[in-house]
Amino acid sequence: MSQDFKNLDMTMMFAIHDALRRELERIARITARADDDPRHVLSTAVGWELFKKFLTVHHTSEDDTVWPVMEQALAGRPDELALLEAMEAEHAVIDPLLADIDAALADRDFGRERLGRLTDTLCTRLGGHLDHEERDALQLMDLTLTQEQWAAFSAEQRTRIGDDSARYLPWLLDDIDAVKVASILRKLPEPLRNAYESEWRAAYDALDIWGTKAASAR
Repeated sequence: MSQDFKNLDMTMMFAIHDALRRELERIARITARADDDPRHVLSTAVGWELFKKFLTVHHTSEDDTVWPVMEQALAGRPDELALLEAMEAEHAVIDPLLADIDAALADRDFGRERLGRLTDTLCTRLGGHLDHEERDALQLMDLTLTQEQWAAFSAEQRTRIGDDSARYLPWLLDDIDAVKVASILRKLPEPLRNAYESEWRAAYDALDIWGTKAASAR
């Protein structure tokens, strides 16, 4: 989605949104399979744990460092405040959905019947939220937040990711074209680029986070 952002660099925002959409597509494919029990595939996949963690990191960081700052700056502007309330409300439905999916994965009797419906709902709700944010909220962020406030949001995400940085960056860059990868890497400090290229990417590939290599070898 192309927009003219005059203040903030949204490269990483779009990258995380694209990564979440990619994983939603993979989750949907897994739960639609008839040959394997999707509960087993999903519950044992590293990809499901990474998806949940990085999604939660992203949304919680927005909840803590973006929406409150914008609400204060936009006080007295009801239309803009209504948009922020909608963003927070859309976030609020995601965590219960993740918990319900985990419960379905552990349900030996009826979990498989529930799983498809729940993951369909997750795809619809989260996909709709990402579209809504890109369509309406990112431009408002660009007009409202300072560079320092935007940097605080980025720093909050990095802190929450913590020791998982070695998996986060290759996860973020998974399955995107080389031009976009190079564009994102150019924005990162050299030690991070070197770690990604010399160690992190290969280690991430070896994880086979959705078990696709093992499945194709059978």
